[in-house]
Amino acid sequence: MARKRLYFAKCRKEKGTQQFVAKENGISTVYLRMIENGTFTPGRDLMFQLCRYFDQPADKLFPDYFKNQSLKHTLGDN
Repeated sequence: MARKRLYFAKCRKEKGTQQFVAKENGISTVYLRMIENGTFTPGRDLMFQLCRYFDQPADKLFPDYFKNQSLKHTLGDN
């Protein structure tokens, strides 16, 4: 089950609408909505582009991703 990225949504709202932020970053509104809702995690390049855009660290914008990566590392799942 996807978990909405609340901090990502807060940062996005400070910048404007989903449509505006998507256009500013060269992606579709649907794609941004999926990222914000946690149903999709962007690739590395887009992730860091969004971090620069919002001036926020990746682990704050995508805490679910880093939690999952940490768990995989802890369990030894390479």
